[in-house]
Amino acid sequence: MNHVAKPVLRQLLDLFLAVLLSVGTAAGAAEIEQHEILQVSPLAGFQHYAGPALFSLMNVGDRLTLRREPDNPYDPKAVRVEWRGTQIGYAPRADNVDLARLMDRGVPVEARILQLQKSRDPWKRLVLEIYFVNEP
Repeated sequence: MNHVAKPVLRQLLDLFLAVLLSVGTAAGAAEIEQHEILQVSPLAGFQHYAGPALFSLMNVGDRLTLRREPDNPYDPKAVRVEWRGTQIGYAPRADNVDLARLMDRGVPVEARILQLQKSRDPWKRLVLEIYFVNEP
């Protein structure tokens, strides 16, 4: 293979990989887009729970568990957020009134990690997406 063909071949391989990656990303995005999004929020309290210790293990798209804490002494509308069974924070108080009301009524909702960012500001480290569960 001559020295001119190698760069062309490399460009074709790069293009092929980009297409493959975009197809996989589009399929994953289509799966998430089927859900009706309730809210997108930063995670509150990240620095006070296990978030910093688990941060390097987390991935965008990971499922998060939401648990109501109606007896929380600081916020009766509190919604606890867990990653793989460990508390990493809360849905922000400013955003949890409707979420808590829906959960109290038994409306199925789920959450996932939408964005992870290494930042000194704990409010920017993890953004979660909360959505309604489509029941069959």
